[in-house]
Amino acid sequence: MTMETNPCDKPVNKGSSIPSRVSRKTKPEDTIVNINGMKVGGSDIVVIAGPCAVESREQLFETARSVRTSGANILRGGAFKPRSSPYNFQGLGEDGLKLLSEIREETGLPIVTEVMDTRQVELVASYADMIQIGSRNMQNYPLLKEVGLCRKPILLKRGMMATIEEFLLAAEYILSQGNDQIVLCERGIRTFETSTRNTLDLSAVPMLKSRTHLPVIVDPSHGTGIRWMVPSMARAAIAVGADGLIMEVHYNPEEALCDGYQSLSLREFDQLMISLNKIAVAVGRNISKL
Repeated sequence: MTMETNPCDKPVNKGSSIPSRVSRKTKPEDTIVNINGMKVGGSDIVVIAGPCAVESREQLFETARSVRTSGANILRGGAFKPRSSPYNFQGLGEDGLKLLSEIREETGLPIVTEVMDTRQVELVASYADMIQIGSRNMQNYPLLKEVGLCRKPILLKRGMMATIEEFLLAAEYILSQGNDQIVLCERGIRTFETSTRNTLDLSAVPMLKSRTHLPVIVDPSHGTGIRWMVPSMARAAIAVGADGLIMEVHYNPEEALCDGYQSLSLREFDQLMISLNKIAVAVGRNISKL
């Protein structure tokens, strides 16, 4: 009796470890992602900052105004939040999106916010300048295809247990639908180490930049999960060649409804931006200005 081979077991792209559209071999020059006028992937470094979740008008507006003054280029804030516990704060939904849109008009900061479901894409895209695919959804292939059809820039975070190859293949799903405006984000992976929330894999930055034309940024907030470690890892990320940073900042971290323990205070973020400029200059780059 002859056993049949399952076609699903056959390797994809045999002879090449890099999918075609995402590969630097296919496109040697860097892709520049344009987020409502703010470019990621060029010579300048982009800083995305803001609260983990939009909690209230006061919290969002005070934080946004402060990070704008300190030099942030793009505002982050979750309106829909994936939480490990179903009983934790899940975000304000469309009300949060409306607040983000309102503060964008005041500050001029483009906004990036997360989408978790194919049914949310149209709604989120109608408000956001950039759509985030979080770590938990990196391999949600229907969602990747849906945002690939959407002509908004995409911030794709590495899955918490994903290899570099799996990360690139997730980006390939988006590219295959015609959207090449993708920013990759290293945000730490889950390892045996328990002293930090995740293990921030900074070696992924030069590896990704050697294999793909897409810009690469780093999230030291989720990468460590510890507030006092964020500045050191942010500076290190710039030193190894990251095209930008995304960090959680809150006007009162101790009272934050989620991720307060890894969120910088307004003063801490302001001080960090001063040192980031020095690191950027040292490696021949500059922090982008809005």
